[in-house]
Amino acid sequence: MLSISSYFRLPLYTRLAVCILICVILNDCEARSIGDESHENAITDETADYLRSHGAMMKSYMNFSVDPCDDFYEFACGNWKNVKTPRQSPHRRSNILDISYTLMDVTEQLLTRTKLAEALNVSAELLVAQRFYNSCLAAELFPRPAADPAYLSVIRSLGGFPAVDRDAWNASSFSWFNMSAHLSNYGVRSLIHEEILPQHPFNPYFKLPELGFDHVVHTAHVANTSSRAYQLNEHRMRGYLKEYNLTKDEISAVIEGVFAFWSEALSIEDKFESDRDKCDLLSEIEEVPRFGQWRSYYEIAWNGIDFYNGSSGGEFCDFYYVELDKVCAKHTEAVANYLAMRFLYRMDDKLKEPKQPEDQKVNCLMIVQMTLPNLFNRLYMAEHFTDEKHSEISDMVTEMRKAQRQILESVEWLDAETRAEALSKEAGITPVIGSYKNEELSDTLIREINNLTIVEGSYAQSLINLRVLGTYLHRYAGLHADELPKDTKPLTLLVGMQVNAFYYNLDNSVYVMAGVLHPPAYHRSWPDSLKFGTIGYLIGHELTHGFDTEGSSFDSAGEVRDWWSRKSEAVFQERAQCYVDYFNQYLIPEINQTIRGNETRDENIADAGGLRAALTGYRNHMKQLQRSGADGETLAHKNEQMPGLDLSPEQLFFVGFAQLWCADYEPEHYWEELTGAHTVDKYRVLGAVSNNDDFAEVYKCPLGSPMHPKAESCRMW
Repeated sequence: MLSISSYFRLPLYTRLAVCILICVILNDCEARSIGDESHENAITDETADYLRSHGAMMKSYMNFSVDPCDDFYEFACGNWKNVKTPRQSPHRRSNILDISYTLMDVTEQLLTRTKLAEALNVSAELLVAQRFYNSCLAAELFPRPAADPAYLSVIRSLGGFPAVDRDAWNASSFSWFNMSAHLSNYGVRSLIHEEILPQHPFNPYFKLPELGFDHVVHTAHVANTSSRAYQLNEHRMRGYLKEYNLTKDEISAVIEGVFAFWSEALSIEDKFESDRDKCDLLSEIEEVPRFGQWRSYYEIAWNGIDFYNGSSGGEFCDFYYVELDKVCAKHTEAVANYLAMRFLYRMDDKLKEPKQPEDQKVNCLMIVQMTLPNLFNRLYMAEHFTDEKHSEISDMVTEMRKAQRQILESVEWLDAETRAEALSKEAGITPVIGSYKNEELSDTLIREINNLTIVEGSYAQSLINLRVLGTYLHRYAGLHADELPKDTKPLTLLVGMQVNAFYYNLDNSVYVMAGVLHPPAYHRSWPDSLKFGTIGYLIGHELTHGFDTEGSSFDSAGEVRDWWSRKSEAVFQERAQCYVDYFNQYLIPEINQTIRGNETRDENIADAGGLRAALTGYRNHMKQLQRSGADGETLAHKNEQMPGLDLSPEQLFFVGFAQLWCADYEPEHYWEELTGAHTVDKYRVLGAVSNNDDFAEVYKCPLGSPMHPKAESCRMW
């Protein structure tokens, strides 16, 4: 699930605040229990059974031997890694991201919905998806046959594989940059890391490449042959090279060459600490010439469309690529071998055991759903996203919008002029629930599936064809920008079937995708205390993004405008720095690295603001219910506790929040997340509750305890 809070050094108007959390629509409604269609809120036997079952599951995640005031994450989530459903995943597992497996089960069902597909006029496209899925199920995926002629044919056409074709490979005609560009057409991130800007004309921009396979490598890793990073990457390369019947000595020589290349390439990164701004400054100081090969990239990957017209736009820092070009010239053969294996890695399903039908099935489901998202979204939204669900979420948003306005009205450090601007911005937020609707563009993307060629008897070639189609669909808006209206939204907003949501600064809008509306984020039968701690917090998180350090640069119309007074701006920056300093103190002992507070600042602000607003919303909601009974009677509502959990409603609220982020990491996953916009799951929970005075009150945490370290906590909103 992918999330961007800001982009490197692009013009501010091109930035998009995106996160894996959620915010939804505003509707006026009378006071009632959230998600209940009537004023009666009776608990049926079926609901009671579900609540007992869910309460038992929540309890199984917890570690009651830990004092919640000492380590609330361990208290709420300490046993999750031991009881979670076993799944194969190349990335970290987390409770909220595991919703993706729920969607995999739905995808399996949707693959059989031929009548629904006919009614929606997508039956031909569903047949193509079925054929690929069946081919995937029948294929031998462990170990991936790296030496399949289809793969080797592609590699040879792109630049060659000297480890395999030593006598025929010609170093003088090899271009590492052109091979990297060609690989991008298969969705391979090698020595060029392309992303797409979420604004017309949807041009590419580029990030620092991440070297390695199963573990991103850094200088410390490549120098230590006993490190996990070294061993995982060595194992991956050895597995591929064995398929080509190389001798042990030949395999070792190839691997040593790749590590030597990585070592020198990483030394370039070290000079600017992997920081784009520092790299650009280094380019200026050393008067580095422009890296002149980007035009060939656009020719190869973008049909010759040069969005930057030869200027320094979204391309990554000149210093890095000028120096990398020198390193690649020294390690030509190793670079070619590395790029060839990056292609194999992209085609590899990365199953960890001999054929397990369930793991292979989930893998095949994930491939078709993620590569053909518009097709399955059309089916999913028709069958699973009801008006009732839309209405239920709208009720919650009503409460959260009220809470957000209450906070903006009461926060003491805003002056009157700035407060008025903030309230105007909040009032102007445009919400979308489920997905953004653009039927014409969605139809166009679905029809492209008919161009996929399924090759009978060659799953490898079928997969290659699918990867090419997937890349084309991902780039579609940029490749056809001239044909699309300038107000076209990013393609990802068309797909409700994803565990994701977005805040879009450019038009002051929030989007909740239908796919996230499953436990542990939401269930209609839950007590309101749990709903506010989960979906309510997620909504509040997104609302807060409109007022973080990025969002505060945009006004109610999504225009870049400075609407802050000097006095309020100064306090705002001081409070933002508090979050930077606070999270910088968290050490991740598994990798001996600290959280990067500056990079994660806005997400941490949004977590804190969303959690505070959600509890405010819950308290307001319960007061409303108590005042809204017919003839003065208290409105009937569900028990606010969860059966089997000895927790007060507000304690349950905080446990629900924390359990969204129950997670299980391997060391490589910490490295994977270290440079991201979100704090590692454990520390985002600890950081949010230890800066929340209500949490300390609810759990009676004494001042000076780990979860209530000081009287003056970090607080923006």
